[in-house]
Amino acid sequence: MTATVAPPWTPSDAVGEALHVLRMNGTFYCASDLRAPFGLVLPPTPGCLWFHMVTSGSATLVVGGEEITLTPSDVVLLPRGEGHELRSIHPPPRTSVPNVMDLPHTWYGERYATITYGGDGAPTTMICGAVRLEHPMAERLVELMPDVVHVPVSPLTARLHDTLRLIALEVEETRPGGEAVITRLADVLVVQMLRAWLAHDPTARTGWLGALTDPDIGRALALVHADPSRDWTVAGLARELALSRSTFAARFTALVGEPVMAYVTRWRMLVAHDRLRAGDTTVAAVASAMGYRSEAAFSRAFRRVVGTPPGAVRARPRVDELLLGA
Repeated sequence: MTATVAPPWTPSDAVGEALHVLRMNGTFYCASDLRAPFGLVLPPTPGCLWFHMVTSGSATLVVGGEEITLTPSDVVLLPRGEGHELRSIHPPPRTSVPNVMDLPHTWYGERYATITYGGDGAPTTMICGAVRLEHPMAERLVELMPDVVHVPVSPLTARLHDTLRLIALEVEETRPGGEAVITRLADVLVVQMLRAWLAHDPTARTGWLGALTDPDIGRALALVHADPSRDWTVAGLARELALSRSTFAARFTALVGEPVMAYVTRWRMLVAHDRLRAGDTTVAAVASAMGYRSEAAFSRAFRRVVGTPPGAVRARPRVDELLLGA
């Protein structure tokens, strides 16, 4: 009889869990056929993660005064949706550049469009996307990332570039069902880019992210994430890890940066905020789901952690509405 093997993203692997639970709703992808000289302004889109990849040719990304050259081997992430520009390298645009929202788009569904723009010079093709990551763990992950993530080329990113090649083929061939294939491959690409950043950037192994990789504290975090409504205590979590209460509490605070129960409460409020934002539940139902016997007690904790009363949380608009005023 064959034994059942648990998947690697169960509570023993908190980093794997962080990637496994990514929810990419309201995602927008655009394939751009550009010719030099060209320039595009992409306005700020708060709450969205932008990514850009060049499938042929080259481009310059301008963000926060920094210029980054993109070639077919490069991928760049802007985790917090900062405003930025994309420009041709040779020659650069000679006049002011338009807002991408003002250009005509050809839509192939709700999430995928194409743009043709520029002069009569060298061609550049790109795939760009804006993704809203809606799970609280994903949002926490994005908070800890730098303003710009330029994923380097290495043997560890070979699979990422395999995905890029598949997307590039779909863009070139424009076969039936291309939108479905491209958007799903792009979802995979975002996860691969985050995984590459976690593997390459030393800052990804410090603080909360570093705590996720610790065998004991990472398991404790995964247990809380998996069941936030459970009546967790410091002693109870310590028992799960076969550690003394004092040892566990000290290590948790040192690695995570806050005491155990403060983290448990804050995580519950993040999950509650996520559920309230979906707009299909009540404050009382969320309070009960988070283990609170009193809606008033839940509301006080929510206001203390989030800064607003739970009733004030509303669903956010979809990314395509943010981008194109749909």
